[in-house]
Amino acid sequence: MQPALAAAPIDRRSVVSLFSRLRTADGQSNSLPLYAKLRAMGDIVQAPWGGYLATSYGLCHQLLRSRSWRVPDSAWRARQDDVARWNASASRQMGDTLPMLNPPHHTRVRRSLGNVFDRKSLADMKGSVEQTTSRLLDRFEEELVYGQADFCALVSEELPVITIGEWLKVPPADYGLLRSLTHDQVYTQELFPTPSQLALSDESTHQLREYFTALVSERRQKPGDDPVSSWLRVWDAQEPDREAADEAVYALTLFMVLAALETTAHVLSSAVRLLLEHPRQLNWLRAHPEQIPDAVDEVLRYDAPIHMISRVAPEDTELAGVTVRKNEMVQLMVGAAHHDPNHFAAPEDFDIHRRASQLAFGGGIHYCLGNALARMEADCLLTGLLERLPGLRISAPPVWEPRVAFRRMITLPVVRG
Repeated sequence: MQPALAAAPIDRRSVVSLFSRLRTADGQSNSLPLYAKLRAMGDIVQAPWGGYLATSYGLCHQLLRSRSWRVPDSAWRARQDDVARWNASASRQMGDTLPMLNPPHHTRVRRSLGNVFDRKSLADMKGSVEQTTSRLLDRFEEELVYGQADFCALVSEELPVITIGEWLKVPPADYGLLRSLTHDQVYTQELFPTPSQLALSDESTHQLREYFTALVSERRQKPGDDPVSSWLRVWDAQEPDREAADEAVYALTLFMVLAALETTAHVLSSAVRLLLEHPRQLNWLRAHPEQIPDAVDEVLRYDAPIHMISRVAPEDTELAGVTVRKNEMVQLMVGAAHHDPNHFAAPEDFDIHRRASQLAFGGGIHYCLGNALARMEADCLLTGLLERLPGLRISAPPVWEPRVAFRRMITLPVVRG
């Protein structure tokens, strides 16, 4: 056996300090200098807490597209020494959702979804999304009459939950609960959740389980023309154990809600923030609304909703001159990769005329199923905003949740004038 190639020695304290600074208000509002320091440590950096960090665009793209690299599924989590982190209730349940499944289980579950969010489905949904956007902007305009209004609370946090709620046909009265529980649940997917955050995530996951288990039971008793009823029919045809079928549909429903809310809300908030911070590009886009899809792509590159994606080595593998052992985790630092000067020209510039690739929705078999829906929501929102609300400006610095993996803007105060 050839001796393992080691990562270049990195000061452990420097890496830990860098990630600590990413959580600060300054780090959240401008992470680019910190990501530049991380990239300067190498394409692959040994993480002080175990495993590695991939920092370059090329390496992140390679691993996301790989058919052999795996996600940290339930079996992987069960083998980890950090029981509190990887075997907490919320973590175990995340291990059973589609993004955390490996073939052949992933293949079976993915097929059960059918052509979810295909072109026809999105065309059927678009009218409703446009109507919802119009209603939300009506209320937003009403608030602006009195001065400052929070775009996050009034629009970007609302549109995704209404869209997915109407699609799943859950009661509108429950939208607020689902949004709140989703915000708390995501802590289990963060890099360093505190014990209190893990406890909060466990409790929210428990409540989400109760809610969606009851929903699945209700749709089994009274099936209708909705996705949950459709998934039950699919799983009943291939799974003789009704409890197993119900569990599979529960996991699908949980995944759809978790995937549709946090990430899409960030895309909407980030798009508006970045355009308001670049008024010349905003004005150009108002005159050329057909270019909104390109602008959304640049938003996804510049500040993706997910800045870190995890993969596990299928075997001993050499990456950028470093040997990663089988079953070791590599955390793909997408936020750093999206500003890699070896892949992008002037990567720290926000430029809606840029036509460049990005990794915001992952890649390979785990490419985000809801990416087209998120893009459609962003398109509808920006179209309405550009038509109806000239003269918007940010009136106070945005406030961010102190996270590394999943971005969330809590407030975006704006005024009209």
